[in-house]
Amino acid sequence: MSIRPTPARREFLRSLVGGSLIMPGLLSELIAESTVDRGDPLADRSPPSPARAKRVIFVFSNGGASHMDTFDYKPELFKADGKRMGVGGGLSNLQRVLLRPFWEFRPGGQCGTLVSDLFPHLRECMDDICVIRSMNGNDNEHYNATLGMHTGSFFFSRPSIGSWVSYGLGTANQNLPSFVALAPQMPYAGTQIFNNDFLPAYHQGVRVVGGKEPISNLERRTTDKGLQELELGLADVLNNRHLKSRAADTDLGARIRSFETAFHMQADAPEAFDVGQEDDATLAMYGLERGRSEGFGWQCLVARRLAERGVRFIEVVDGSSSHNWDQHGDMSEHAEHARNIDQPLAGLLLDLKRRGMLEDTLLVWTTEFGRTPGVDGVKGRGHHSACFSSWMAGAGVKGGMAYGATDELGATVAENGVHVHDFHATILHLLGIDHTKLTYRHGGRDYRLTDVHGRIVRDILT
Repeated sequence: MSIRPTPARREFLRSLVGGSLIMPGLLSELIAESTVDRGDPLADRSPPSPARAKRVIFVFSNGGASHMDTFDYKPELFKADGKRMGVGGGLSNLQRVLLRPFWEFRPGGQCGTLVSDLFPHLRECMDDICVIRSMNGNDNEHYNATLGMHTGSFFFSRPSIGSWVSYGLGTANQNLPSFVALAPQMPYAGTQIFNNDFLPAYHQGVRVVGGKEPISNLERRTTDKGLQELELGLADVLNNRHLKSRAADTDLGARIRSFETAFHMQADAPEAFDVGQEDDATLAMYGLERGRSEGFGWQCLVARRLAERGVRFIEVVDGSSSHNWDQHGDMSEHAEHARNIDQPLAGLLLDLKRRGMLEDTLLVWTTEFGRTPGVDGVKGRGHHSACFSSWMAGAGVKGGMAYGATDELGATVAENGVHVHDFHATILHLLGIDHTKLTYRHGGRDYRLTDVHGRIVRDILT
């Protein structure tokens, strides 16, 4: 229910802000202090180097999607089904019974990149996609691997990649956050996927859950917008005076800034989340029924709408810590998860392309690790960080190619390995950021997303 302020309350606030209830000299002093330029930590900043990408849509499939059942065709593994052997690579060092892929592979697009029947829609988009088949990380546990994929640190909490991008480039739309996580459910690393950690609190991601109220308490509680502006104006004057003597307190500064951002979001965010404005053809591309405000198709469509409105980094989370791609018992369950994301992801890529946005939008899909070539459980696969597959599209990435290779059974990297640090370095490079120079001093040392590692994978760039 909307709150209707009484005339007495309205007049009191107007008098207060107008100066009749505060000594005019003091009010003038407060206003002067509040208008001092303290610099905007979220100001839209030009990248240090020429950039191919203006924004990133980062899609994360939680649980560990199997590379040899999706994007990494292994004919020898089909032949070796049922054989017991040690094949190397993390958990696969154990003697295991090998398990053939559950799905057939077919060429996609004009380029002919082989993709399994799990992804019939994405397979048709392969001319725009670069599959990286030689990804590797440092840990076989979900929490640590998810942490590493998002922060570059596999063992300690650090700022997420979205927070680093916000810190480096700010936002192109002051009425929306610089970093949004479309995360109805939390993956294994929880809120760390959008946490700012030691970076200034301005750069923490805003979580969006979908449904009737995508962001809690966003709806304006008063019908009198003018009165709300008066209230916030007065609060801004007093808050900034309080902040003046505490300029180093970034948490306080971010909290004060959040009031202003929230006010502007009341006008802009509901419109951005309203996919009902899209035509039927667009909704069909994402496999989304009209009137629906949740589900992976909704997440992907909102990601495009946020991207075109200036949000710098958008994460789309697929799956939760309890329902995801972690199939130890039966690999056939991968089919449900693939069916959930295949058409919406293909729709997102095609929609970006037809709007001319794919030229400066980097679309990324990844998971935290792959799966073992050998059986784990009855007919499932174990965790496998020694090698897995991810892909990129748009914004200076070569489409229609597969980069790197694993051995004949998909157990180890055989050619052109891409570590998670390299993955991050390449994303930052496409945004015009040198990953070795995007640093923040904390606890007596300079930190960066890629720690002391990382190389740009130039062979996949145009």
